[in-house]
This record gives sequence, structure tokens and C-alpha cells, in this order.
Amino acid sequence: MHEAFTDASSWAGVISLLQAAGLTVLAPANPLRGLALDAAYVRSVVRQIHAPVVLVGHGYGGAVITHAAGDCDQIVALCYVAAFGLDAGESVLDILSRFAPAPVTDTTITAALPARFSDGPGDELYLIEEQFGPTFAGDLPPHVTDVLAVTQRPIARGALTGTSGPPAWACKPSWYAIAGADRIIVPTAQRFMAQRMAATEYAVAGSHGVVLSQPGAVAAMIREAAEQGMDRGDGYGLPRG
Repeated sequence: MHEAFTDASSWAGVISLLQAAGLTVLAPANPLRGLALDAAYVRSVVRQIHAPVVLVGHGYGGAVITHAAGDCDQIVALCYVAAFGLDAGESVLDILSRFAPAPVTDTTITAALPARFSDGPGDELYLIEEQFGPTFAGDLPPHVTDVLAVTQRPIARGALTGTSGPPAWACKPSWYAIAGADRIIVPTAQRFMAQRMAATEYAVAGSHGVVLSQPGAVAAMIREAAEQGMDRGDGYGLPRG
């Protein structure tokens, strides 16, 4: 699942590499409306798949797969890419407040959102257009981040306060790509979450937008998870964006 402020197209480079390796890939849109709502949507998609699944989440997408995957038997592995791997009763804001403030806290703006479109406070968050590149993906050229800034998808504020249920990583093997130059989720927080879930760690020298700037490293991690997932299932690994 993709991160806030982006859409499923952010996985394009990773998807191309996985498809070239012979894997079947599906990258549904993350609604970004609230943790419970988003997780329910992911579960509904996964339950229509009758093959082993490797579920992948970037940023907030990690919180979604953590909450969604625990009771889906065909999910054989989880991959976190600079992502929130929440514990039971924990929210995205809990993690953000536990560690040194990241630059993202000073680069967001809010817009009014009717409450019926969210399961929390009635507004949504954007990254300030001029700060999108330095905050989200400082290792991408401006002509790329300028486009990303004006096509970004906002996240409902309530999504940041929704609390997770029993974490899927407690019963599923997990991998975690730690982005060493992340300015949204500080690397210390990522390392804490990766170690807490006993994940196989991948250190990546990249920004929070590592799925865009380092698709080869991200794809390599997913391939490893898929290969091990095939040993656990009777079909093929199905990475999910």
C-alpha cells in the first residue's frame, strides 16, 4: 500500500522490476481515510485472491497492512518500506511523538474535510508544495518532485490517530527497508519498529521516497520475501503496493 501524499503510481519502478522477475503484482489505491476503513478495504481485496500474498506497505501504508493482515491466511509475509509497523493500541501519532520530531511536522497544511469522509477529525493533511521535494524525496530531481507535489493525495487527519489491532507482524514473517535519509519517519523510529517485529532489515541510503528513488533495493527485498513465501504456500508470491 502506498504512503500518504502519493498514489499507487509511486510503485511503478518497483512493479516493473518485480514483473520482470516473473512475479504477479497488484497495487490498489490506499483510501487514506482512516486506519480502520483503509485496513478493511485491503482485507476485502486480499480475500478475493486465491494465492499466497506478500503484503507491502510504504509509510502510513505499513500501518494499514499491520492492521489488516492478521486474519488473512493467504498472506505469507509482510514488507515494510520506511513504514509504520504499529503495535496493538498504537497509532501513527504515538510513534511520531515518541521520537525526535521529523521535518514533516513543520511542512504540512490542512484543508477542511466533511466528517462523513473520515473516521476522525474533519480535515486532511497535505505537504506544503514548495517543501514536498526536500521533505519527501530529497534524492529525486526537482522536475520529478515538482510533479509529485501537485499530484499528491492528502490523508485524513483521523488516519493518524486510529489505533491498530493485534499486529500482523506478530504472526507473519516480516522484512523492513530502513531509509537512512528519511525526513518523515526518522531512521531511529524505523529501526525501533523493525527490531520490535524481529524483521529482516534492509538498510537503504535513501529518502522517505525510497520506493521512487531506490526501486532496485526495494524490489530486491520484496523478491526475497516472495521467494520465502513460496516455500510457505503452494502458489506464487504476490507483492502488493
